[in-house]
Amino acid sequence: MPPRLSVVIPVLNAARTLPACLAAFSRRTGIEIIISDGGSTDGSLDVAARNGGRIMTGSSGRGGQLARGASAAHGDWLLFLHADTILDGSALDAAERFMAEPSNIAHAAYFRFALDDTDPRARRIERLVAWRCRVLALPYGDQGFLIARGLYESLGGYRPLPLMEDVDLVRRAGRVRLRMLDATATTAAARFRRDGWILRPLRNLLCLSLYFGGVPPKALLRLYEGRR
Repeated sequence: MPPRLSVVIPVLNAARTLPACLAAFSRRTGIEIIISDGGSTDGSLDVAARNGGRIMTGSSGRGGQLARGASAAHGDWLLFLHADTILDGSALDAAERFMAEPSNIAHAAYFRFALDDTDPRARRIERLVAWRCRVLALPYGDQGFLIARGLYESLGGYRPLPLMEDVDLVRRAGRVRLRMLDATATTAAARFRRDGWILRPLRNLLCLSLYFGGVPPKALLRLYEGRR
């Protein structure tokens, strides 16, 4: 029997964070794990193989990697998850309940956002993300994205964008189709510690604003990554 749920994880040199990400699925059977690699050189593929992941390889770029992983998946449902994100202990139960409701084949779901840092500024960012999801209906890829295969395909799936691939798909899904699950996805706060607790969110907001203003994602990549 094909798996009911396929988990697609885009990877590029994520050997440090991938083990914890995959650990959430270690005690569950019948879940297909697909690692869509973009050219890792740090042992990420060894980590994936040890944890039972099916490995797909190809060019880098998260949108393309997500699309490639989805095309190889066998599940009726797809869960897209970043390699530096860890689902809490109730997340898979929440996902199961969502998938069990027949009407949800017309909806998509995401998890609450959290950061793995005790800094009070992390809590501020979490509140801002909660506001963005509630008011703007814009969950990002680091919150996970659960969607029935049929709906995913009807929306056209992920486009091969180097940036904003999550925003692009969420906007095509539309507010009325989105649901937040009662569980948390905790993402590594390394980029906020590295780039600054204020500068990193401001840079993200600037990229989002420019994208909505019509700037192509490829042109925003250098700004997003903080390159000069």
